[in-house]
Formats: sequence, C-alpha cells, structure tokens
Amino acid sequence: MADFNSALWSIVIAAVTVVSILALLWFTWSQAAGRRPTAGQKVETMGHTWDGDLAEFNNPLPKWWLNLFYITLVWGLGYLIAYPGLGAFKGMLGWSAQNQYDAEVAKADATYGPLFDKYKAVPVEQLVNDQEALTVGKRLFATYCTQCHGSDAGGARGFPNLTDNDWLWGGTPETIEQTILNGRQGAMPAWVAVIGEDGVKNVASYVEHLAGRQVDAATVEAGQKVFSTTCIACHGPEGKGNALMGAPNLTDDVWLYGGSHERIAESITKGRNGHMPAHREFLGEAKVHLLSAYVYSFAKGNAPAQ
Repeated sequence: MADFNSALWSIVIAAVTVVSILALLWFTWSQAAGRRPTAGQKVETMGHTWDGDLAEFNNPLPKWWLNLFYITLVWGLGYLIAYPGLGAFKGMLGWSAQNQYDAEVAKADATYGPLFDKYKAVPVEQLVNDQEALTVGKRLFATYCTQCHGSDAGGARGFPNLTDNDWLWGGTPETIEQTILNGRQGAMPAWVAVIGEDGVKNVASYVEHLAGRQVDAATVEAGQKVFSTTCIACHGPEGKGNALMGAPNLTDDVWLYGGSHERIAESITKGRNGHMPAHREFLGEAKVHLLSAYVYSFAKGNAPAQ
C-alpha cells in the first residue's frame, strides 16, 4: 500500500509540473498577441489612462523578449527530461546528488589519498613534531570539528576542551584516535528519584569539596555518605573518575557542563548524556590519524598557531 501511495504521488507531482509548464507556454502565447495600427488607423489602447493623457498601448511584446520566455520554458521541459524533477523519474542522464558526491570524493581521494597514507604510517608521537602534518590536521579539524569544539579547540558547555590535558576517556594517542574513530557515548543517570532533593544538594556540596572549595562541613559530611553509596561505582571512592567509563575526575575543578553549585546539582538531578559521533566511515583511518596528532599536539605544546 505504501508503494502504491508513493507511486501515485509521484505521478501527481509529475503531472502538475508538466501541466504547469504547458499552461505557462499557452499563457505567454495568448498574452503576446498585441495589435499594431495600420496606416490611418487610430492607435488602440488598453483603456488605462494616467495624468489625463498617459495611455497604455496594445502593442505586442518585442520578439526577442517573447522568445526568451519560450526558451526558458522549453529549457525547463528539457531539464526535467534530463534530470530528476518529475516525481520518481530519475532523468535520462541518470544524475543524482549522491553519484556526484561519490565522484567528487573519489577524485579527491585519488589526489590527496597518497598524502594521508604517507602520514598514516607514522606514529602520532612523531607526527606531533612534524609541522606540515599538524597543519594538515589543523585544516581537517577546522572542517570537521570546530562546530562542537570551537575553532580554538577550547570546547563549550557540553563539548570538551581539548587543550587543557583533562580527558574523560584518556589522553594517550591511541585513546584519542579510538575516540575519533569509534565515537563515545557518555551516560550520567538522573539521581533525584533515588536520593531525593536533599541528597542532590548534599552530594553537590561534597563534589565542590572534592574540587577544593570551602563548603559547609555538615553538608559535606552528609553528601559524602550519599556519594559513597551511589557515586563511587563510576567516580571512584576519591572522586578521581574512571577513564574506562568516561566518568570525569571531580577533584580537578574542570567541568564539562559547568562547575557552579547549581550546574553540579542539575547534572546530579537530571543526568547527562553526551555523544561523540564516530568518524571512521566518514573520514577514514588516515585522516583520523592526522586529526589525532593535531589534538594530541595541544598536550605536547606543539599545536600550530591559531
């Protein structure tokens, strides 16, 4: 039934399109037949007069102007025969946006693939000392990564800062590369239904205490008790986090979603779900290798100037 409806709508769209173009052809022809006066005949007007004597003559359109209308409409029909545009009809030339994209990608791979493959064989630890390689990585980063991490890699709320050497999943070259290749899925469950609003408030205060802030001692003690039964599975007994799970270190005063008491309480109350998309299929391993070197270069202090 779905296929029938799809085919029916395709026919309707194609019919409306063709009929519309034919109607425009007829309309252009019907409105182009003005009348020129013969010798001694009074000039015929359209009956419109302005300012007493300014009249609109019933003259035909200039031939060159009229022919432009016809050429445009005929070209439109030819375009719809050659290219997609009439419902599900794919056009005589078989063109599609996907085919064009694939051809352009294949051409780019043939041109630049050897360059990327050359760097793929070099370990990231060596690439961070190769300014040419880092410049290529910087351009890749500017194209594919700045939307989330910013042009300076400084991140934003909910998107990690890549320049501060603080890593949710680990900052070794291998881990960075795996993060870009396969993506990451972070999950912080909502806790308010389990520990209540007072529990959220107390744990938020305890987390601030872990970050080295001055907080009310009684609240910290109450928050520690809740933390030790609900939070240590991910963040560890000392709040140092767990890179295998992407659980952040709560003691370094570096915050992905904001470090105010309100933001911390919000994270505990509502939970957080961060998603880093996988880029293996999209970019390929060679480009990801260069991107990894560029990201790692921030930790080594070798990143190209912004």
